[in-house]
Amino acid sequence: MLPKIAFIGTGGTIASIGADAFDLLDYNASDERVDATTLIERTGLQGKVADVLPINFRQIDSTAVTNQDWWELAETCLKIQADPAINGIVIGHGTASLEETAWALSLVLDIRKPVILTGSMRPLTGISTDAHANLAAAVRAASNPALAGVFVVINDEIHSPRMVTKTHTLRLGAFQSPWVGPVGYIDGPDVRVIRSEKKLPSYFAHSLLRDLPRVDIAYSHIGADGIAIQSFVAAGARGIVSAGFGPGMATPAENLALKEAVAAGVIVVQSSRTNSGLVVDSSHNRESGIVAGSDIGPVKARILLALCLAKGDGQEEIERQFKAV
Repeated sequence: MLPKIAFIGTGGTIASIGADAFDLLDYNASDERVDATTLIERTGLQGKVADVLPINFRQIDSTAVTNQDWWELAETCLKIQADPAINGIVIGHGTASLEETAWALSLVLDIRKPVILTGSMRPLTGISTDAHANLAAAVRAASNPALAGVFVVINDEIHSPRMVTKTHTLRLGAFQSPWVGPVGYIDGPDVRVIRSEKKLPSYFAHSLLRDLPRVDIAYSHIGADGIAIQSFVAAGARGIVSAGFGPGMATPAENLALKEAVAAGVIVVQSSRTNSGLVVDSSHNRESGIVAGSDIGPVKARILLALCLAKGDGQEEIERQFKAV
């Protein structure tokens, strides 16, 4: 008997229709995307790899995804999990923000079934599109109970939501987990897990996604002053993530503005723009009241910090969360 997999379609490149088969770059100009049912039909997966239950959620570009969409996705996944006939869940998603959605869902879904996010770098109608292969690999992964929890499957690789990031605007192998690599591979029908993923010590209530507080990212560069940071504070930011230079350091002017933000009651997390490697709990960070971001990149640090603040966590608990994940 074939496994039964729910497929939630949110749009993105994997569902996009270009002007012709050679339209691989500007296919968003048509703003045309197929729904989940049509996508499954066009890829020919139904009854071949699994019994797929299409769920039409959105047909949007992933740059338009909101916190409300995350909440509704989490709610949908939790409802699907309650059905004992469903073996796993696949979410088709645009690659622009796929890593953010995967990370957000991984923080709120304490789930016993696989939840696999996938997308494609080329539109459904493009020559040598990766849409079919990525969707097939994701369905196979979702059929494997060993992958309980949230993962990203793309280009025949299984990635942790914590570490995966998009590293190229166009290439099929754009999604990488710098520093650690994938947790497994899809080789034809075989799902091979080569290392275990550390489980979160606790999960946030998914209802928190409905009303996340403002958290901004300040990106460091030579000559960066504190204007952006001061503007974020003035706009009502309750948290700021500093996307610092390689070691996880901001400019002197930014450091001054960050200290002022901390004094004003804003929680500041120091991350690194390298998206890999550890930001240590340095003496500077401790003296400045700044939370060390561990190995969480700026975009994902923003999500974790926002959830902590929505939950009502103070500085000490937020530091614990960043050390734990």
